Amino acid sequence: MPKLILEKYRDIGLLIVRVGFGLGFIYFHGWAKLTGGPERWNRVGGAISNLGIDFGHTFFGFLAAFSESIGGLLFAAGFLFRPAAVLLACTMIVAATQHIVTGNGTPAHAVKNAFVSLGFILVGPGEIQRRRLDGEAPGEPVAARRLMRSPGRHQEPPVASRA
Repeated sequence: MPKLILEKYRDIGLLIVRVGFGLGFIYFHGWAKLTGGPERWNRVGGAISNLGIDFGHTFFGFLAAFSESIGGLLFAAGFLFRPAAVLLACTMIVAATQHIVTGNGTPAHAVKNAFVSLGFILVGPGEIQRRRLDGEAPGEPVAARRLMRSPGRHQEPPVASRA
């Protein structure tokens, strides 16, 4: 019985977790890396060498900063949600590997973030997301919405007959 009562709040729960997780990435991880510039990107991107990639450290560092900041924003908004979750998961896997190989810090946080990101790839953002702000009703198929909004389409409401 409690499960049925709480089920109607599923999408609100997903929204709370999604916004907290995404904004946390921006504030605690990504923004400082993104604004740190090429020197910081090169240091951060050096973690990719643990996977045998010994070139493009600045690019990979920028990609990590982008994933954690812009990807966090997209994740929170529910826009391009799954691609953002993939970027975050990949970044966290590289971060966990860096912690394991170097022994600096613990990989626990990065591993947990990777699992949350991977889970959200499967679950999706929920019904409350950016596109709902554009007037799309939850569960309303795109084709039906376009048909109903097409120019010249006018439906009269049914008239009750009196017999």
